[in-house]
Amino acid sequence: MAHALITGSSRGIGRAVAQVLARRGDRVVVHYGRDQVAAEQTLASLEGSGHALVGGDLGDPVEAQRVVDEAVDALGSLDILVNNAAVAPSAANEHRVDSTSYAEWQAAWSAMVSVNLLGASNVTMLVAQHMIERRSGGAIVNVGSRGAFRGEADHPAYAATKAGLQAFGQSMALVLAPHGISVTSISPGMVATERQSAKLESEQGDSIREQSPFGRVGTPEEVADAVAYLTSPTAVWASGTVLDLNGASYFR
Repeated sequence: MAHALITGSSRGIGRAVAQVLARRGDRVVVHYGRDQVAAEQTLASLEGSGHALVGGDLGDPVEAQRVVDEAVDALGSLDILVNNAAVAPSAANEHRVDSTSYAEWQAAWSAMVSVNLLGASNVTMLVAQHMIERRSGGAIVNVGSRGAFRGEADHPAYAATKAGLQAFGQSMALVLAPHGISVTSISPGMVATERQSAKLESEQGDSIREQSPFGRVGTPEEVADAVAYLTSPTAVWASGTVLDLNGASYFR
């Protein structure tokens, strides 16, 4: 039985990851940024017992440390970290360089860098040091994005922070391997989460699905299954990998 902290697991990909890990017998800390109600629904959906809930803004370094401390206190130890929390692209934070104001540009970059990159790096540092101290190994998985490679015209800060997160993961893989800790990243394409439902049901929906030769988008469960593999003991040799999970919609 492993103990896992999954950031941003109130819904979507994070919820699916929590459910898959709990189903295989792991104890899970469900983390949320703002939506406590949705996080409690995730917690209630988990198989098994001994799971926990912790909230906090990972963009705040003090809050990030509290989240990790509370997660360790709740389970006694951590063997797995999934960095899924992120400020995701939306119409509200669009910041296309040819049609945005400087104030909007600054706000989008500040929000995304603070959570997607600095928040994930701070949580990783704290959890990694905990794992090193325990001398029992572990696994860290970063949820990146296809946008890190193909770019995001309307949300360049999102693409940049996900590229940074994936590069950060490879740096950590080098340092943490001697401690028996694997570090990997997953780079999904479009995933059919609740947050994307309006876009997928709009006039854009068909063109988005047609990006993949499968004629569809990914599911949260497909991403979660990949996380389950990458956090298993048999996947240690994948450390440093950035796994493309986009249904052949983009090659690099």
